[in-house]
This record gives sequence, C-alpha cells and structure tokens, in this order.
Amino acid sequence: MLRVEPTALPEVLVVEPRVFTDERGFFLESWNQARLDEAVGRPVRFVQDNHSRSAGGVLRGIHYQIRNPQEKLVRVLAGRVYDVAVDLRRSSPTLGRWVGVELSADNMRQLWVPAGFGHGFLVLSRFADVLYKTTDYYSPQHERALAWNDEHVGIRWPLGDAPRLPIVSEKDAAAPSWGGCDLF
Repeated sequence: MLRVEPTALPEVLVVEPRVFTDERGFFLESWNQARLDEAVGRPVRFVQDNHSRSAGGVLRGIHYQIRNPQEKLVRVLAGRVYDVAVDLRRSSPTLGRWVGVELSADNMRQLWVPAGFGHGFLVLSRFADVLYKTTDYYSPQHERALAWNDEHVGIRWPLGDAPRLPIVSEKDAAAPSWGGCDLF
C-alpha cells in the first residue's frame, strides 16, 4: 500500500501511498504502522499530530528539538509546499546537507524526517494545510532553529522571481546561522 524511496539523504524518505480513484473521489491509506516500521527499519511510535495552515509565501523553519527530538511524517492536505530536511548530526557523513521535496494535496506524497534533522517548508500555493505526525511531544525549552537562508547549508528554496523575501516569523528571522546552531 505504500511505496517508500530514500532521498539523497538516505534516512529521509519519500512515502507515497497507493491511491484508489474513481468517479466518487479517492481513497488512500495515509499511514500504516507495520509498513512504516518496515520502511524505517525499526518501530515508530507517534504521540502527537500537528496541523498548520499557512498563507502563500510563508516559510516555516528550519526547526528541531535538540532533546526529545521529534521524528515527523509530513503530508499536505491542501495546497503545495517545498519541504526540506537538513542533517544536523555531528557524526553523520552528510552533516550540513539538505534535501527538498515538493509535497502537495495532488501528489499525496509524504516525507519522513528522522531524529537529528531540522525541518522546514515554503508554501508554494495560495495557502497550504500541513499535517505532521510526531514521535515526541513539543518541548519548547529544547526547541531550536537554523536560519532558513544560512549560506553554509545553502538551501535552494524555489522563490522564483519573487520580488520579496519569504514571510517568516520573528523567531525564524532571528534564528542562528550554522556556526551558532546546536547540533546533535
């Protein structure tokens, strides 16, 4: 029921559910415990679902929790986003590298973001509803961020010919660059 593909960062996975469509609409199994456990290679336990709605041009991230890290299964219910994961693990051969994937209500793809990775997204449509399951609870004292436009990481956000920067929160605008962020 699920097709799983590794990205350029092998631990970050694109999860594509099998979609059944007919004249009535569609049906898909968006999550299956046994299949996700098999894809990840170990048991995964979700404890929280988060749902955000963001206007077009909003960029959220790059966020992570340095303790109580939240692994995430991210999907878009309405609209389109460019979803990004950044490797923040000191011992990783891919430390500082990133991967980006377009997720949309139309393509129904999901992104598995494991512990040790920062996560963020840019809304490409008029608005987007993003739902993500997490493996740990929100822990504000352990929340961290990396500057969305950090030159060391060099994420190529699909900003096109936009005359303005993306819309970010005050917290994200003040996020530290690579040299000042906490790593796992």
